[in-house]
Formats: sequence, C-alpha cells, structure tokens
Amino acid sequence: MTWLLIALALALLLLALLLRRRRGRARATAPRRAPMPEVLVRDVAPIPTLAPSERAASLDDRLASSRGIFDRVRGLGASGSLSEAELEIVEEVLLRSDVGVVTTTALLDDLRANGAPNGVAAAVRGVLEASFVAERSVRDYADADRVPVWLFVGVNGVGKTTTIGKLAWRNTNEGRKVVLAAGDTFRAAAADQLERWATRTGADIVRAAEGADPGSVIHDALGRAHARGADLVLADTAGRRANSTNLLDELAKIRRVADRAPGQVVETFMVLDATTGQNALSQAKEFLAAAAVTGIVLTKLDGTARGGIVVAIERELGIPVKFVGIGEQAADLIPFDPADFVQSLLG
Repeated sequence: MTWLLIALALALLLLALLLRRRRGRARATAPRRAPMPEVLVRDVAPIPTLAPSERAASLDDRLASSRGIFDRVRGLGASGSLSEAELEIVEEVLLRSDVGVVTTTALLDDLRANGAPNGVAAAVRGVLEASFVAERSVRDYADADRVPVWLFVGVNGVGKTTTIGKLAWRNTNEGRKVVLAAGDTFRAAAADQLERWATRTGADIVRAAEGADPGSVIHDALGRAHARGADLVLADTAGRRANSTNLLDELAKIRRVADRAPGQVVETFMVLDATTGQNALSQAKEFLAAAAVTGIVLTKLDGTARGGIVVAIERELGIPVKFVGIGEQAADLIPFDPADFVQSLLG
C-alpha cells in the first residue's frame, strides 16, 4: 500500500512538472502584440468628384503626354519633298504614339509622293482627320414599349464600372431615370462600387449575391426599369479574361437576355484602357463577335503618351470611339470629337 501511494505521488509530481514546462514554453513563444497605430491609412485613393473643377482644363492640357511626342513633327517646316531623315522622324513619332503601322505607312507614302507644301504637321493632321469617318452618335432610345439598354464589356481593370458610374451621372444630370444592372456577379467589389455610384447619382440599382447568374440580374433590372418608367438601363458584365471561351459565351447569353422585351440593346460599349496601347486592340478583337460592339469607351487617355491608339482602334476595328476619359472627375468622361483631338495633338 505504501509503494502504491509513493508511485501515485511521483506520477502527480511528474505531471505537474510537465504542465509547468508547457506553460513556460507557450509564454516564451507567444508573439508580442504590436501597438495599434493612430492612423491606419494615410493615402486614400480619390473618389471621382461629381462637381466640376474650379478651372476646367483644356483638352491640350489633358493630352499633354501625347501632345509632347508630336513636338518634333510640329517642328518640321513646309517642304516640296522630305528627306529620309525627316521621314524617319515622322515614322518614329507616329509609331511611338501607337497610331499603328497601317496609318503610318499610308502617311509616309503620301509624304513621299506629294511632299508637305503646307508643313508636315498639316499633312499629318489631314491624314489623321481622314481616319475618323465612322458615325459616332450615341443612341439612347428604343422601340415603343421597350427600355433602351447600354451594355458594357471589357476585361477587369480597364475602368468599366467607373465608366458606367460616370455615364449614370451624365444621364441623370440630363433628366433621365437610370437603372444600373450589376451584372458582374463574379467580382463582389464591382457591385459594391456600382451601388456607391447609384447612391451618389440618384440612379436605381439591381444587384444579386456574388456568383449569381448575371443574366437573371439583367432580366430583373429590365423588369424594374419597365415597371418604374425608367429611361435607360446601364448593364455591367463580367470581364475576367478576354480569351476565355466560357466568358465569351456568357457575354453572348447576357446580350440575348438584355435584348428581349421589355429591354432592347441600343448600344454595346467596349471599355478599353488607353495606357495599354496595342494590347487594347488585342482585347477588343476577342470581344467583338460575342458582344456585337457598337462603340468604344477609351479610358485614361490623359495618362498616356500613346494617344494615337484612338486612330489605330478606329482604322483596324472599324468601330467608332464614342467616349474618352481625360481625368478623374465624373465630368471628365466626354464625347469624343475627332477634330478637337487632332487639333490638341498637332495644333
């Protein structure tokens, strides 16, 4: 009996020592908690303001980067014939600005054949202006008892949702009742961002849970717009990958849904980022067949020196650029005017 008590006491003592050692190890390895900083975020990304700036910048100011590339062309004078060195300057400027090989080649051939009696800048201006021949009016009406729909397509990151918000601001300011359809259900942030724009602009919005069927969101938005007598539906779509067959099939399906009564697709806008240059053309070609694009919205034109991409897009795709983004404010998404654009580059 005595031995049994001694063994039990030793076992309890050993257990106590083990528990004490474990507690000591836990205290030794537990990380020290850092003090909470007073300010968590110092630099907050600006939200586009709905009010116009005190001083509206000119298009020349906003396109300063692209305009700077054309300084060398403006410096070339009038000439009956151009030297190879002068032609090389023109070629380099046009290619650097992403005007494209087709337009550049056509212009060089013209300069070799006819020279530049009114100045090289005037010759370049004439060729660029001649590249913009497409009709660029924007349709905002539908057939009787139908609701007009603007459908927006494009890969993630090009500014598609922001573009929808800015166009909602423009249309509500013009007195239209607008419904936003948050059809990009694969990216929760897109619906949240669109809802903030709806709140700020006074537009209505239809959204669903993340991962919901985009077609059903568009369908519900059309029903609400028709019931409430709305003038326009702006419909967002997913844009994960431009080369995804599933995505392109989904876009084709969404367009069919949006074009059924009571809706009618009157514009399909492809949103492209001007800062990506020729990559924007590659993206566009993937979407054209699936989405039946009627117009291009080119964002961030003020942030690139490759503004000539506008010319390449119209010449190679045959689709008009209808809006361009030239700043952060809501009012900085403007209808594209070819004459003003070329004048800003070469005037």
